[in-house]
Amino acid sequence: MTGIVTGIDHLVLTVRDIDAAVAFYARALGLEAVTFAGGRRALQVGSQKINLQTLGQEVRNHACIGSGDVCLLTETPLAEVIARLHVEKIAVVEGPVQKTGARGPFLSVYFNDPDGNLIEVSNYAEAP
Repeated sequence: MTGIVTGIDHLVLTVRDIDAAVAFYARALGLEAVTFAGGRRALQVGSQKINLQTLGQEVRNHACIGSGDVCLLTETPLAEVIARLHVEKIAVVEGPVQKTGARGPFLSVYFNDPDGNLIEVSNYAEAP
């Protein structure tokens, strides 16, 4: 049987303060904040988005703050990504390091957002 899923539309991160999370992602990665569904907030990432929620906002899941692990793709050289993180005083946890993504090997850099979610930014073009 072949799979029925064709892509990823969005993912959700649970954060302490949605406005602070929006400001962090705009500052760190230049992501655009969007508002939907009567005031919910999200970050636009190409044709996908990262929805933000506070603890207890969504009762259908078992969310907890800081449990997210997200890989975002870039075409920007990772040296420039790292330089931007340094300017914004965001500590790099690991990288650049070779990893494997959905389409094969890439180089990644890792850091944490203010809530402890692990953020990976990866570039396929820089894979060895």
